[in-house]
Order: sequence, then structure tokens, then C-alpha cells
Amino acid sequence: FWLFWLWWFCGGGWLVCIYCHSCVCASCVCVPSVCVCLVCVLGVLVCIVCGVCCTIDKWRRNTRPAVQRGQAEYIPIFLSEIGLLFKRGVIPLDVAFAQVSPPDRHGYCSYGASTSIIRAGVEQARVVVAQVNKHVPRTFGASVVHMSELDYIVEHDEPLPEYPRPALSPVDIQIGKNVAGLIEDGATLQMGIGKIPDACLRELTHHRDLGIHTEMFSDGVRELVETGAVTGAKKDHFRGKIVASFAMGTQQLYNFMDENQGIEMLESHVVNNPRIILMNPKVTAINSAIQIDLTGQVCADSIGTKLYSGVGGQMDFMRGAALSEGGKPIIAMPSTTNKGASKIVPTLLPGSGVVTTRAHMHYVVTEHGVANLYGKSVQQRARALINIAHPAHREELERAAVEAYGPLRH
Repeated sequence: FWLFWLWWFCGGGWLVCIYCHSCVCASCVCVPSVCVCLVCVLGVLVCIVCGVCCTIDKWRRNTRPAVQRGQAEYIPIFLSEIGLLFKRGVIPLDVAFAQVSPPDRHGYCSYGASTSIIRAGVEQARVVVAQVNKHVPRTFGASVVHMSELDYIVEHDEPLPEYPRPALSPVDIQIGKNVAGLIEDGATLQMGIGKIPDACLRELTHHRDLGIHTEMFSDGVRELVETGAVTGAKKDHFRGKIVASFAMGTQQLYNFMDENQGIEMLESHVVNNPRIILMNPKVTAINSAIQIDLTGQVCADSIGTKLYSGVGGQMDFMRGAALSEGGKPIIAMPSTTNKGASKIVPTLLPGSGVVTTRAHMHYVVTEHGVANLYGKSVQQRARALINIAHPAHREELERAAVEAYGPLRH
């Protein structure tokens, strides 16, 4: 009965949830206490009661409005620990939906571009329903599943959702250049998806022996492999391999991933484990923020009390990079919002969540420069952050800093 209900609610496409591996939740509908949409969890929004049905051609729609309307509930948790919620029975799973490649001659399928928490879900769910899709790339690592582990199979071929390359503004390009100036040859990179990661990667074509150990990757990494900038030759852990838990990009990216032995798709509790991250040298973690206060506290999941995103793996990689030999944890962002408000603020908005604490902060990058906060006093941090804030806001920020902390040191 519940399968029919879900089919009706989604307008005839009850398997749409399997496409949420895009991490922007291209579609997501879940039945209360019946199933958890595993790939939606990649966005760290656990869709236990969703109430939203988005069609695949509108991938930009996501679970954010449902959470803000109270139709869905948000569980704050690191991406590296979501699989543990299933394994420890904190969130019991009745049904798991997955999308897999066609089986090989031995009966093994692949989860393709997304392995983050799918394996944990499939192992713990009472019932596993899989769509076999010839467009799913065959990847290696933890992405292999035997057909005997699948209870129900639906064969249906359709292209994977594509993430178009974003157009870069002059601000994005300058941030990319500033970040690239911090990245050394032989560094192991972690980055996300979007304008700033793309701008950073485009500036690295002349670097050498870069490695990739990242939560997710897109076409920018593929291009660096093709230009010879990424080889993984200096990595100590998974040398020569691109390590990730999910990917999203163009069809060229999925073609690049297919049957590529140089890519290890692993579960998030492995990829995002700081104890594993630090095994590689010069880990350079590039993340972003909604706001940063003058002491270095980073808000990346909310706008005041309004939930905007999950915490993802930011803290996992910021800590792992800090403990890596020669590592550099970086927060990169424009100095202002689209409306011109400063993203460097005297204090975070009331109710804002602190994703990365001031004690974990090292580098902050805007289009106006780089601030190194590591080992700096509160007054020194305030001065450094004001120097990379937008010029229109520096005088106001300095007044607030002096009032709060006294004269600022250079």
C-alpha cells in the first residue's frame, strides 16, 4: 500500500528519491516512518517527513523550504556520522532506495557517483529497492553491491542530473587567485561545489602533483587530472587515487568516473574521518561561510535562527587539515552578500550556529586578501579580518571592534 501511495503522491514516479544524490536534493518524498531517502541525507537533511515533491528537471529545488515551513525536520550532525545513525539503530530504516549500474557478469552492481551513506543504509534497511540504470557510472571502492543484497529491482534508464558549470564573477575569480596562492605543489585538496571551488580549481592548472581527498568533486577536478596537475603522487594514504564519497557535474564527469581505477568512492565515515584526512601531507581544505565574526567564529548552516544548510563535512576537514603536516584549513567567501551586507561582522546574528569555532580557524580568504588567524589574539584577528572586509564596511567594523576589545594591534 505504501508504495502505491508514494507512487500517487509523486505523480507516477515513486523512485524519484534515488536522484537526490545530487546533494541539492533534486527530488525528495518520503513516507513517515516507512523510508528514509538516503541520498537526501547526503545534504545532511534527513528526510523522515518531507512533504515536498520536486521534479528532476528542477534540481535547484531542495528540502530547505520544507524545513523552514516545519514540514521536514533537521538533524544537526556531521556528514561523517550519518551512517552511524543507521548502524547504531538511532534511525531505524524500513526501506532503502538506491540507484545502481547494471550488474557485471558476476552479479555486482555499482552505486556510481554516490557512496556517501548509501552502503550503511542498504545494510541496515529491512527492504532494499534499487533502480538499475545503464547511465550510472561503474566506480570502485565501497560503491560495489551484489544483486543478492537487493530485494526489489526496477530497470529504468535515464541520464543522471547534471550540474552546469557556474559563470564566474570578477569577485569569484579574485578569490580563486587568492586561495590558489596558498596551495603548494604536492598538496592534498578538499573542496566542494560551486563558484568559489570552481574558481580555485581553474587557477591550479600549473600546479604539480596535487592530490584529491574530498567529500565530493566536480568537473574542475577532472580537468586538473587531464592537464596533469592532479596525480596524487605525493599522497601517503591512497597514493595515486582520487578519494571521494560523491560527485556531481556534467556528463563528461560521469564518463570520466566510469571504470576509472584511479578513483576510490568510499563511505563518508572513512573519507571525512579527521584521523584519516591527516594521514596525507599538506591537506588544504577549502570551505565557505555565511558569516564570520571578528573573533573567527564561522556560521555556515543558518541565517540567525533560520536553518539554511547542514554542517556537512566542514569541521571534519578543517580539523583534519589543521592536523596534517603542512596542512591549511581555509574559509573562502565573498566579503559581502548579494545585497551588499558585510559577511565579516562584529558578532554573529542571534541564533546563528557556530560550525567552525574560533579555536579551529586558520585562513580566511576574500576577494580583498588573506587573513591568517592561527596563533593570533582576538585583537589581532579583528584587525586581520577588517583588512580583508569590503572597504565600505571597514570603518564600522573597526568601531565595533575597538568598543568590544579595545585598541587593535597590527
